Amino acid sequence: MAEKNYDIVVVGGGPGGLTAGMYCARARRKTILIEKYMPGGQIANTEDVEDYPGFEKISGSELAMKMADHAKKFGLEIISDEVKEIYAEGDDRLVSVASGDVYRAKAVIVSTGGSPNKLNVPGEEEFAGKGVSYCAICDGAFFKDEIIAVAGGGDAAVEEGNFLTKYGKKVYIIHRRDQLRAQKIIQDRAFKNDKIEFIWDTVIESINGNDKVRSLSLKNVKTGETSTLDVGAIFVFIGFVPNSNLFREPVKKNENGYIITDTRMETSLKGVFACGDVREQLVKQITNAVGDGTTAAVAAEKHIEELED
Repeated sequence: MAEKNYDIVVVGGGPGGLTAGMYCARARRKTILIEKYMPGGQIANTEDVEDYPGFEKISGSELAMKMADHAKKFGLEIISDEVKEIYAEGDDRLVSVASGDVYRAKAVIVSTGGSPNKLNVPGEEEFAGKGVSYCAICDGAFFKDEIIAVAGGGDAAVEEGNFLTKYGKKVYIIHRRDQLRAQKIIQDRAFKNDKIEFIWDTVIESINGNDKVRSLSLKNVKTGETSTLDVGAIFVFIGFVPNSNLFREPVKKNENGYIITDTRMETSLKGVFACGDVREQLVKQITNAVGDGTTAAVAAEKHIEELED
């Protein structure tokens, strides 16, 4: 095991982490970014990105590569390893990784994102990016005038179902129960929307298609009856799990496990900042992850300056 010293450690290589790393390196702070997989996070697996300013359409992997290359030009070091724990030791913040090394720094920026819960049915992985989506704002415009399905019955599912009626000619909301869990005001909006139809007591057994999603195989959980629903896309909103369980000391989180930060992106553990999908916020978009990363980097730099003074 080796201990390595840096000014700032960035944990996670999504858009927020890459942006934070770029700004930290640009401020001439010795900075390392630790990412378990390839840089880019979830956008690296996104076929097309159309909502990032300056790019009418770019593949997620290409955008991720551009972000990583840009950050490296300022001197950001990027390594592949799995972070196991983040903890404090005096004014230092330490990050231990699976390889056994420990990174000691004056500030840590956490950009570990999270993962949408999946249906875990046949066709879900095969058609990811080809009609299977977990983000209506990101992908809704790709399915203009198509029949769209939404899986789920909570706030996110019903809100996103309403949003998708801007594009789809018909939106089916498929829920395994006979009543929604969404807030009443959100439900009322959906019930009044002529483009939305609810399919109750039903689960999706498989997602079918050829080059893209063409239909869903459904099963009524009460009657056992099976059916097929022709659709051009399925949006899955059955929960999102933030990757926020890396801290030895307790860090304030909301009831869903998202890290709570102040306006500086600082967590309740001084010197540790969070950005992107892992923190409590309204939307999960590349643009606000990038903004978070910028703020976290500037705040981390100011934190170190205060320690040095």
